Amino acid sequence: MNSNQLSQRLKAVADFVNKGETVADIGSDHAYLPCYLVKTNKVNRAIAGEIVEGPYQSAVRQVKEDQLTEKIEVRKGNGLTVLSPGEVTTVTIAGMGGPLISDILENGKDRLTGVQKLILQPNISAISIRQWLLNNGWQIKDEKILEEDRKIYEIILAERSENHQSLSQQELLLGPVLLKEKSAVFINKWNHELVQLRNIQKQMEGAEVSPSLSEKKKQLEQKILLIEEAIK
Repeated sequence: MNSNQLSQRLKAVADFVNKGETVADIGSDHAYLPCYLVKTNKVNRAIAGEIVEGPYQSAVRQVKEDQLTEKIEVRKGNGLTVLSPGEVTTVTIAGMGGPLISDILENGKDRLTGVQKLILQPNISAISIRQWLLNNGWQIKDEKILEEDRKIYEIILAERSENHQSLSQQELLLGPVLLKEKSAVFINKWNHELVQLRNIQKQMEGAEVSPSLSEKKKQLEQKILLIEEAIK
């Protein structure tokens, strides 16, 4: 992978960016995504944010190598603190856990002024992101699921909305758009998840009974039912 040829995962994120948007890529690593977006003339200006020194330096080098220093600014900082309100129209965050992405959004809510679109790619627990979006005035407009190098990734596109979006527990867990499409990758992901959840369920059967265990069993059963209903 490089700034000319993205991974399938990052290409799917890039595909959700429309021409003319101004993008901030948070946790940008090598800044491949913003470099690609500028090179393909999708965006004229981008910000690459990175908190870790090594990836930050890699991003700086990549932007210089691609001769894009006038169009891409690499900034070092934690999450959305690298942004000023109103600077960009679109924020991308890819390759982190869902709870971490949700924390970044929550802690940087004041920096999202002027942002109209979020493109988020969690490695795990997409439900955390969907819940945050619902609670904070964002509407899920599209989703994509894909498999690359034997790993399955979900990408969520959300836009700011005055209309409150209502999602069922099943839609929160599985994704409202993905649930409608039910692609082969989607079925594969949740079949695999079912096997793991049923193994956990078996392990719980032999454990000492307690109120907390009973609650966990109940939650697990509900999750299994939601998945079974979706993929049967």
